[in-house]
Amino acid sequence: MSESAQQIGEKSQVILHFDLKLNDGSAVDSTRVNNKPAKMVMGDGSLTPNFEKCLLGLSVGDKKAFSINANDAFGMPNPDNIYHVDRTKFASDAELKEGMIMGFAQPDGSEVPGIIRSVAGHSVTVDFNHPLAGQDVIFDVEIIDVK
Repeated sequence: MSESAQQIGEKSQVILHFDLKLNDGSAVDSTRVNNKPAKMVMGDGSLTPNFEKCLLGLSVGDKKAFSINANDAFGMPNPDNIYHVDRTKFASDAELKEGMIMGFAQPDGSEVPGIIRSVAGHSVTVDFNHPLAGQDVIFDVEIIDVK
């Protein structure tokens, strides 16, 4: 196989290990925890375009870390994505705590994660921004295979 065939291009199938960390070094996500590398096809939507750009041109065996600013990673928090929900909309036995992430059913049957920001009386503040919105991240990758 020629070297160029092993370089990641726009339609490549890629198997990689990655660590996603905050600038303080705390781990957010990692494929190494369970030693299960991620499998993806470039352009399939598993990674945002800005994360995919980091991978273009890398080859099997490459290890590289990329610093991605908040705007290019998960965007900035949008105040329109924060809702005040009446406590009665939750199961009566649901234990709601600040910081917990819950799934909220959408009309189409899909689920969207929301972070409970506060519980005050009958009002529950739910943040539907990505949990990493507003955070700069480090995307640390190791390319296992490219097809």
